[in-house]
Amino acid sequence: MPRTAQSSPSGPAQNVLTFTGVTKQFGEVMAVDNVSLAIAARSFVALVGTSGSGKSTLLKTINRLIEPDAGTVCLDSTDVRDMAAPALRRRIGYVFQGIGLFPHMTVAENIAIGPRVAGERLPQSRIDELLDGVELDGSYASRMPSELSGGQRQRIGVARALAGDPQVLLMDEPFGALDPVTRAALGIRVRALHDRLGLSTVMVTHDMAEALLLADRVLVMEQGRIIADNSPKELLGGAGGDTAQGLVSVPRDQAKALAGLTP
Repeated sequence: MPRTAQSSPSGPAQNVLTFTGVTKQFGEVMAVDNVSLAIAARSFVALVGTSGSGKSTLLKTINRLIEPDAGTVCLDSTDVRDMAAPALRRRIGYVFQGIGLFPHMTVAENIAIGPRVAGERLPQSRIDELLDGVELDGSYASRMPSELSGGQRQRIGVARALAGDPQVLLMDEPFGALDPVTRAALGIRVRALHDRLGLSTVMVTHDMAEALLLADRVLVMEQGRIIADNSPKELLGGAGGDTAQGLVSVPRDQAKALAGLTP
């Protein structure tokens, strides 16, 4: 049965992810530089920053697609390196910009691939439920990826990430290749799924407006370090420092320019 959100206990939220001194270097480039932070269960965290700031590298240390040179990443209280990769990735859904649907498999087969690799057959009722969760009807189950639009393929990518009933959802520029209307609608849908399923979500994005609108907490990275850690309201109020405010200024300036065009 799919996991559903439960009432939060009183007191501080439990940390689902803990980074301690995480460091990763590629040649002469320090991609992640001694990062330590904790992410509370059921929070929606956005990682933002310019290209090359280390966002995707840090994200991929969570599901061991990248192994750090130093430091630890813990899921709950367990070092992810002490968990078998298949078992770890069963607990972590992963959505990325390239989507990566298998072109020779139907939508249903693509959604069910994770559980299948783990030796579990996903029933049609669960596939239909996952399709409904991303606002696609059951008729899509028999379609091939080539028959889908980019937005539909990305919705299937989200459904596939949720098929194993994960505890954590990682999203790496998931909407970057979509048109603005589809991007906005899918972002709202993912946020609704996050809330309904009680997920803990970490999303990498270049779009500061997207981060401010979807996340509870925004982490700004620069040269491999976390240089700002604030709520959207705090950032909009001027917190976070010059780099963070430079990112916030982009959607703010765009909003002012649009307001100036209003008849």
